Amino acid sequence: MNLYLIGYRCTGKTTVGRSLTERLGWPLVDTDRVIADTAGMSIDRMVVSYGWPFFRRREYEVLSRVSAGDHQVVATGGGIVLDERNRLTMKTTGKVVWLTASETCIRTRMLADAATDDNRPPLTGRGLLEEIETVLAERTPLYESTADLAIATDRVRIEEICDRIVEDLGIVNR
Repeated sequence: MNLYLIGYRCTGKTTVGRSLTERLGWPLVDTDRVIADTAGMSIDRMVVSYGWPFFRRREYEVLSRVSAGDHQVVATGGGIVLDERNRLTMKTTGKVVWLTASETCIRTRMLADAATDDNRPPLTGRGLLEEIETVLAERTPLYESTADLAIATDRVRIEEICDRIVEDLGIVNR
């Protein structure tokens, strides 16, 4: 069984993933990092050069390979739920945790993260807060239908989030 972390940008998937790997002794796989590393370019550059459909195909390929493993914490990209095949893969090969945060919290985190420009290309031609609201409205039903557990990460310590994931999903170290 793998543990998949889904959710919008800056909801804590990678941060929570790192903490869970320490607690569980499972490796962390960050799908966006794997995509960028294997392509030899940032996600932003990939999207600008080849477009979102190219990136989404790479995302599907990476998840297909990663999901063949076991006892991994997988921090996914925010749009991984857009492909039905990805949703099915995660549901059938592990447990899925949806990390949420308010639009304001997401915006604040994005602006504070120096890696935002390379790792988070614009999704729409709108301003940041409007983009967050629009994309969340589109993706929320997909996150909801995929998740086994949803956790709000606003003003909650990472340790508390990890406690809840481990306890609510009954995960034990191997």
